[in-house]
Amino acid sequence: MSSPQGQRPNFLFFIADQLRQDHLGCYGNTIVRTPHVDALAKTGWTADSFFVASPICMPNRATLMTGRMPSVHGVRHNGIPLSLAATTFVDRLRGAGYRTALIGKSHLQNMTGNPPTWPLATAERLEGEARAPESGRYDQEWGPSWASIPDYDLDLPFYGFETVDLTINHGDDLQGHYRRWLRAQQPGAEDLLGPKNAMPAPEFELPGIRQAWRTRIPPELHPNAYCADRTIARIESCAASGDPFFIMCSFADPHHPYTPPGKYWDMYRPEAVELPRSFKGSGNSLPPTVRWLWAERDAGRALKHTPQLFACTERQAREAIALNYGLITFIDDCVGRIVARLEALGLADNTVIVFTADHGDYMGDHQLLLKGPIHYRGIVQSPFVWRDPAGPQGKRSNALAGTLDIAPTILKRAGVVGYNGIQGRSLLPLSGGEIQDVDSDVLIEEEGQRLGLGLPSRARLRTLVTGRYRLSVYDGVEWGELYDRETDPDELVNLWDEPGAAQIRAELVFRLARKMIAVSETSPNPTASA
Repeated sequence: MSSPQGQRPNFLFFIADQLRQDHLGCYGNTIVRTPHVDALAKTGWTADSFFVASPICMPNRATLMTGRMPSVHGVRHNGIPLSLAATTFVDRLRGAGYRTALIGKSHLQNMTGNPPTWPLATAERLEGEARAPESGRYDQEWGPSWASIPDYDLDLPFYGFETVDLTINHGDDLQGHYRRWLRAQQPGAEDLLGPKNAMPAPEFELPGIRQAWRTRIPPELHPNAYCADRTIARIESCAASGDPFFIMCSFADPHHPYTPPGKYWDMYRPEAVELPRSFKGSGNSLPPTVRWLWAERDAGRALKHTPQLFACTERQAREAIALNYGLITFIDDCVGRIVARLEALGLADNTVIVFTADHGDYMGDHQLLLKGPIHYRGIVQSPFVWRDPAGPQGKRSNALAGTLDIAPTILKRAGVVGYNGIQGRSLLPLSGGEIQDVDSDVLIEEEGQRLGLGLPSRARLRTLVTGRYRLSVYDGVEWGELYDRETDPDELVNLWDEPGAAQIRAELVFRLARKMIAVSETSPNPTASA
């Protein structure tokens, strides 16, 4: 695969936050309007079985950047920063002469500055950690500092990015460089942000539990518009320099709380959206975690105002889907505006465009909202569209792939050598000019932060996805999950305790153990023994 006139390809990388795979037209959704992303799929390659390394923001974003599993790069859950000593694929691109830029959400470091919440107490006194704290600034994305210190900023390069236009948090009330841009665009616009300044929306339930509000900020001043504007500016700057570029446009939406601005708020009506099939057909073999969540809701004890998953009502699920769709269409419009500018500058014929997400959302799957340590496909499958002007057009693959494969794929396409310890595999063929089907079991890791879900401790689990099955094993409990993805795509029937599934369960547990060994640490290489 070659670029025109031997040029090194540019990369324009779009990533959304908490976007389900099936909430795009190119993945079969007939309600949400995503014509621009769909156009990329029609002229590119689409992965239908693309899975995250972890369905949590920071771990999976760190995997995206490093091509390494969370258990290896160390970002096991939110709040643990990616080491500043870690090699990222962006570092490698920059070292090879690429201009590198990040616009929008990073989330490679702690945004809240909160201290660790686990363990709450220990049987014996413990002090310190097994590893001494690393030197360097691990407070660069701390929202309170950006809000209180006028000249607070990042140290560049930041994980390989030579320029960063940062957004911090979710909804409309974001910090980072966005806030400074907003002040410059319209003095007093900050008074339009947040739930306390929102417009009334009495027909919706979600504002009452702080999962949505009808923002007063107009679309052109919303964080998504900021990401589009700054991405276009970075493309223009790179075009003027003549150097190849890697630009990441990272939207903080459609992550909750849902704040679609202007026309996007009521673009979709809750009554008109479709619920996931599993909402009303959840089967008779729900895992104990889901039964616990349902019981909390039915007893009126569910915590619905926090970032944690909860069991929802049908009305709440419909509202979340409708508002989520509005944000997705807003993002799609931003993508269209950016791609149009890329084309106007004459760069489209030598630019690989990627669209993906860091993970999904239950969005009513099994009557759940948000995300958590239950690996239904709504949160562990992500979209992945690869549009390469020198590659295949309108192709799809059902081969297993995932976030772990993004870094080596981009490095391979750029002609840049990888590094020891990278664990994913390139999705490009060794030769032949088309995307190669890569079929391998996928490992998903999750380390919870909090107690709950009826588990004896914080949730810790490992999931193996094969071409046919999904197996999930939890720490500290005797039960697990086993679903036949071929005959039961909605994961309604847990086969874990079924006598007829005992042999396949044993085989999958063995394959899970082998997969965990395969992704154990290999860096640095050992020296030769004496």
